[in-house]
Amino acid sequence: MRRLSCLVGFCLLSGCATFDGAPDTVGRKYVVFFTKGSASITGSGTGVVSHAAIAAKRSADYSVLVEGYAAANGDHDSEVLLSHARTEAVAAALRADGVEGSRIHEDPRPPSNEDRGVAARRVEIGFVSP
Repeated sequence: MRRLSCLVGFCLLSGCATFDGAPDTVGRKYVVFFTKGSASITGSGTGVVSHAAIAAKRSADYSVLVEGYAAANGDHDSEVLLSHARTEAVAAALRADGVEGSRIHEDPRPPSNEDRGVAARRVEIGFVSP
């Protein structure tokens, strides 16, 4: 009886939830991590891109923002190129997974030491209203 009352309670609460029409992907970030000095997508990164591509296809009214990052540890010009290369690699993988190229907006970020370690070696995939 106790389980039944909990189940009924959850059902009632779910009925109170609101839906504003926005897909659950809005505001969510898919993060692809890279090894140091590399723009090659790893096996786990490929899985993240695949999940993001599925979400993008379900959210056809939203643009896909691809933001690439690199640390400012070494040569600045090399780090800028690395940020660009990581962004391009993820955007290409999204296109290969069926996301329309016209929906993908690439934004390689300038090298920074704001994020340390692996956090600086990432690309974030997000969804924004066009």
